[in-house]
Amino acid sequence: MRYNKIRKMDISNGPGVRVSIFMQGCTFKCFNCFNPETHDFKGGKEFDDSVIDKVIELASKDYIAGLSILGGEPMHPINIEGTMRLAKRFKATYPEKNVWVWTGFLMDKDLMNKEVLKYVDVLVDGQYKDELRNPMLKYKGSTNQRVIDVKQSLEKNKIVLYENEEVPV
Repeated sequence: MRYNKIRKMDISNGPGVRVSIFMQGCTFKCFNCFNPETHDFKGGKEFDDSVIDKVIELASKDYIAGLSILGGEPMHPINIEGTMRLAKRFKATYPEKNVWVWTGFLMDKDLMNKEVLKYVDVLVDGQYKDELRNPMLKYKGSTNQRVIDVKQSLEKNKIVLYENEEVPV
């Protein structure tokens, strides 16, 4: 598994000041993706425990609200184990901070039985669709994407949108 970059103070990918990591590799390759340099699974740098250690250290500052994991595709079968290890360690170290993940996969269709969801607070799911692009949307690029409260969704066994909007599964 590989990653593309780490941002130590990101204010555009989730609420507050965050540490963001962009995983390397994506098979969706959405038209007009904002991060096409992350598509190639052979690009970027090696993801290992030292990278997890670096993310944990960067997030130690009081002003860091949480961790954002983007891509590429963090939930791709090649990347999901590393994404889970990072999110699990982050939540164990900083239980008061939140973890956000962006994925082209759908929570209710593709990810419901994945262990990684235990460590994710908010999941932005669905592939970016350029024809549904809306720059006024908060935390997502196109209207088909959902910003999901993962804990509430798992508890209620239906998709609960972040900020308490509910939709049936």
